[in-house]
Amino acid sequence: MLQSNYSGFTLEAGTDEAGRGCLCGPVVAAAVILPKDFTHPFLNDSKQLSEKKRDELRPFIEQNALAFGVSFIWQEEVDEINVLQASITGMHRSLDELKITPEFIIIDGNKFRNYKDIPHKTIVKGDAKFLSIAAASVLAKTYRDEYMAKIHQELPMYNWQKNKGYPTKEHRNAIREFGATKYHRKTFKLLPEQLKMKL
Repeated sequence: MLQSNYSGFTLEAGTDEAGRGCLCGPVVAAAVILPKDFTHPFLNDSKQLSEKKRDELRPFIEQNALAFGVSFIWQEEVDEINVLQASITGMHRSLDELKITPEFIIIDGNKFRNYKDIPHKTIVKGDAKFLSIAAASVLAKTYRDEYMAKIHQELPMYNWQKNKGYPTKEHRNAIREFGATKYHRKTFKLLPEQLKMKL
């Protein structure tokens, strides 16, 4: 059973990101402030949910949250500032999108930078412990998956609709055959054999 609050503050925002481990596309972050009495029978860490359940949850979260924000950090910026900084920057930008200023922020993971002097707490596996982080994980994942399905239409040979840009065998074989695209992250090791190449 996920907890509704960590800090005791009414306006507690949970934040999380999706797409850190992908070879292409953006890192997408979300922040959510839920009402005190928010419940949902199957809200959990987005990785534990089927795509169908995530898609069902998204409108429910958006309609019932006190506030939510979503931000995209595009692959060029991920390459420029590195993926950890992209995740934190994304979370900050999603907090910027909130129409209510949170009194406290809880973050999935163990790395964060201060945000506007608002107290915060990083929580490892927070998306499986707190409702607001779980809700943020669902929004980040569904917005990112929707975008990957859209660019799949443009370049179907990489099958991003299915692999979402993660380093699956199929995705790596497509990179071998067709090369990297403008959506791929240039600072990431796209193929294992890149290690053996003499640069």
